Amino acid sequence: MGHFMASVLPMTKFRIPGFGSRLFSLNPGPFNMKEHVLISIFANAGSAFGNGSAYAVGIVTIIKAFYHRNISFLASWILIITTQHTWWLPKSKFGSVSVAENAALMRLDGAIQVLGYGWAGLLRSYVVEPAHMWWPSTLVQVSLFRALHERDEQRMSRAKFFVIALICSFSWYVVPGYLFTTLTSISWVCWAFSNSVTAQQVGSGMRGLGLGALTLDWSVVASFLFSPLISPFFAIVNVFAGYALIIYVVMPMAYWGLDMYGARKFPIFSSHLFTNQGQRYNISAIVNYKFQLDLPKYKEQGQINLSVFFALTYGFGFATIASTLTHVGLFYGREIYQRFRASYKDKEDIHTRLMRKYKDIPSWWFYLLLGVTVAVSLLLCIFLNNQVQMPWWGLLFASAIAFMFTLPISIITATTNQTPGLNIITEYIMGVILPGRPIANVCFKTYGYMSMTQAISFLSDFKLGHYMKIPPRSMFLVQLIGTVIAGTINLAVGWWLLESIENICQDDLLPPDSPWTCPGDRVFFDASVIWGLVGPKRIFGTLGNYSSMNWFFLGGALGPVIVWLLHKAFPKQSWIPLINLPVLLGATGAMPPATPLNYNAWIIVGTIFNFFIFRYRKKWWQRYNYILSAALDAGVAFMGVLLYFSLGMESKTLTWWGTNGEHCDLATCPTAKGILVDGCPAN
Repeated sequence: MGHFMASVLPMTKFRIPGFGSRLFSLNPGPFNMKEHVLISIFANAGSAFGNGSAYAVGIVTIIKAFYHRNISFLASWILIITTQHTWWLPKSKFGSVSVAENAALMRLDGAIQVLGYGWAGLLRSYVVEPAHMWWPSTLVQVSLFRALHERDEQRMSRAKFFVIALICSFSWYVVPGYLFTTLTSISWVCWAFSNSVTAQQVGSGMRGLGLGALTLDWSVVASFLFSPLISPFFAIVNVFAGYALIIYVVMPMAYWGLDMYGARKFPIFSSHLFTNQGQRYNISAIVNYKFQLDLPKYKEQGQINLSVFFALTYGFGFATIASTLTHVGLFYGREIYQRFRASYKDKEDIHTRLMRKYKDIPSWWFYLLLGVTVAVSLLLCIFLNNQVQMPWWGLLFASAIAFMFTLPISIITATTNQTPGLNIITEYIMGVILPGRPIANVCFKTYGYMSMTQAISFLSDFKLGHYMKIPPRSMFLVQLIGTVIAGTINLAVGWWLLESIENICQDDLLPPDSPWTCPGDRVFFDASVIWGLVGPKRIFGTLGNYSSMNWFFLGGALGPVIVWLLHKAFPKQSWIPLINLPVLLGATGAMPPATPLNYNAWIIVGTIFNFFIFRYRKKWWQRYNYILSAALDAGVAFMGVLLYFSLGMESKTLTWWGTNGEHCDLATCPTAKGILVDGCPAN
């Protein structure tokens, strides 16, 4: 497209009023690689709101699809255009929420994006300039740009390889994506033991432990942990170790051996919330007209219960957060200190020295962004407190947490391609301070977590620009504009899906192979209930069932100390510093909504490419590995869009054995005696 536009657009130069004597042209010359990179970063800034959209649009989803409230699209669209990005609280069956409230909440999300820019700008020298902060995911883009723009005299050029792989990926995805959807989860144990609850709990890839479960669907392989072709092998080993420990050692002991927290009353793998009798918890019944916890109704229905896996997920999440600080402090603390003291100038790599030729982004740009954003957000918290529920000090506290964690988590991401989550700790803190207020909890989490996530995404783009020698100021402008436009697009697409798909996110009303069950939004909704509405004191505190999970904080903090001491005691053992406990302990951090099936496939594919092919066909790996990753992703994306617009919108489905899910219907059944659930055998 770039080359086509360069050949057809007029090269006539003209002036624009207000820009003085400067000349402009629709065709500045031949389309080049740097323009292509900036275009991709423009799109990536929108999809990095990509990471953000799961929260911004996720809030819309849980309120419309789970809390069953409504708001007009026109009001939402006008507000998102004027405030950059979207949060909204629709009109409910309990009462109306004013336009001012919606505007206030939407301004919060716009402010969060700018906070992310601010953090990223202040930390570039720590995680962009060092050569060993290599950001594996950016290498895929670097390889693709080079393949598309550099002349290649080889018989099988990288550009040709990319096109062939893309066509193959595009063509194949119609099989698991439409014709034979059971190939998405080949849970053969369930097929062999169709009447056994225990066997299906063990063998289900989607709702059990996934023993032996495989997939022939690339979207499943790369959906939660990103492409396994770009993760370094030591990170894959850490993920495998953590995954195997939790799923195949801890879980069987907790569920069948110890019946921990009454585990057998509930499904072995679920993100739903339950009553003490194994039934789904009625969340709507405990929400009052102020969108706060109705305590008498809560006491009437009883305590909220989690599946044992969901509870352990939070425990290991606590450990991951604690281990991140300890690990980075022990293994990278000296370097961070030296860079803070500006004593690393003599260790600049070739990329950093070349980038010095461009005008850098002045630090005051980032300080100004931070200052204005914090000031405006403080005004919102002070003067519109009844709408956002969060006090002014909550904003400052959340910002401090985000800034404290952005650097260590960026370092983990830059070296392993895995990003430990900060959402749990922010939810926990605000839930303890202000229980019963889900909006305050969501605001605090988004300020604390999403500003950090945005910063990491922007830092990744800065690293791509670092590799490709993009002027930093051009990078800044493109990221900013891309993020603004993305807000509108995310709102439009999210709203369209919520309005056009019947029973969206209602998994009990959808067919088993439906792609619209919203597993991520289900987890987000449950988290809003656990941390914001009910509060951690009634879940993980003295009034809850899961207080012992708090010990994971201590274990996570001490773990890296042991690894560091072993490294000092045995410095010649090069494998010891490759033990990355934030990655290992956070291995299952994406579960749920990720499932064992995602991990099985990711680990197997990653091991094949980044161990066997890397070791025995290294030249092929160096030439084609990252290109293949990009092609597989692109092929699935194109076919996915085509399938939806050509078949999904018209509800044209196939009905046969191969489109009826993974055939593990008993995997969600409890195994405790006396617990009766529809569709499950009595125990």
